Amino acid sequence: MHALDEIDLAMLRHLREDARITNAALAQAVGLSSSACLRRLRLMESRGVIRGYTVLLEEQAEPGLVTVIVQITLDRQTDQHLRRFEEAVRRCPEVRQCFLMTGVADYLLRVEARDAADYERIHKEQLSRMPGVSRIHSSFAIRAVIRG
Repeated sequence: MHALDEIDLAMLRHLREDARITNAALAQAVGLSSSACLRRLRLMESRGVIRGYTVLLEEQAEPGLVTVIVQITLDRQTDQHLRRFEEAVRRCPEVRQCFLMTGVADYLLRVEARDAADYERIHKEQLSRMPGVSRIHSSFAIRAVIRG
């Protein structure tokens, strides 16, 4: 992959702050012409540096949802076991994020549920049945301090 230069990194910083920034404003902020800025932006999109744009909702936008941070440990960490788990976790709509980790747990998940009873259902019917799961440690979030 092509290495990002300082201008690319500056563009990404501005886009993280405001993904809806106009191309003209982004170009001015990083010291490029509009056409050069758009060329760089499209190149980063085509190379997968920028994978998409999204809307981040305040917690009140979906009232009543609870966030559960889940640590998953697998019984084996071979490529095949990791791949099977990752395929299964992608099919679970309540899992909003999933990270392969170093340390104590193999995966860290952010799960959203309607309430504790709904999370119990997700735990019993989804998470505990995923291939290779040997341990699940769940923590309910009290509130988000920083959301990104």
